[in-house]
Amino acid sequence: MSRVLVVEDEAHLAQGLRFNLQAEGHAVEVAGDGETALERLVEKSERFDAVVLDVMLPGKSGFDVAALLREKKNYVPILMLTARGRPEDVLQGFAAGADDYLPKPFELAILMARLESLLRRSAWMKGAAAARAGDDDNDDKARSARFGEQKAGGDTFSFCGKTIDFAELELRSLGNTIHLTVMEAEFLRYLVRSEGRVVSRKSILEDVWGLHEDTDTRAIDNFVVRLRRYIEEDPSSPKHLQTVRGVGYRFVAEPV
Repeated sequence: MSRVLVVEDEAHLAQGLRFNLQAEGHAVEVAGDGETALERLVEKSERFDAVVLDVMLPGKSGFDVAALLREKKNYVPILMLTARGRPEDVLQGFAAGADDYLPKPFELAILMARLESLLRRSAWMKGAAAARAGDDDNDDKARSARFGEQKAGGDTFSFCGKTIDFAELELRSLGNTIHLTVMEAEFLRYLVRSEGRVVSRKSILEDVWGLHEDTDTRAIDNFVVRLRRYIEEDPSSPKHLQTVRGVGYRFVAEPV
């Protein structure tokens, strides 16, 4: 049974979600504001398998809650609900650390499908982590694999002493591990698959985030800044994730 925290200040919506999620076999708790959610998730370290998080909350917004959770190294899957469906708001949610988003009003069946996807991914990650802990030999092979080699249904890509594990949402470098959100991992996957080629901001927005409306493409730059902190020796002088002025970005695995 999965344990889900619903963070929603509209009581009728929160109780409706509780009822329907419980009907699907989940254990559900409700928090009416961001501060209560952070108290349970961070201060009390309660364990949940997923969080359904509204953006428009009294006090701390859903953006604030997601960002603080990631800052505290809590990587519980987050499905963000937003009445503000502008592409810039969607990008802000992903930048804050959300794993998926759903604009209001939404169809219950779609919310359930999105949530079940996050729960399956979370369960798979836990199983993969347990298997990796018990099999050092396979782990060493995975760390040295290039992109495209399969590992327990997942894949990895290694470059310059770093390994991106797309299945486990991790970036490993020199004994350190950085946990990635789903969108960070998908963005890196997109760049890796386009290695050496220039990709435009517009194509990134469409292919990674599925945003097809007119969008201020500069919103994606904040995402790039964070990824550079993960993969560059000197983020102020990037060698792997390069800016192509006026166009977009290019990923170079082995810079000269």
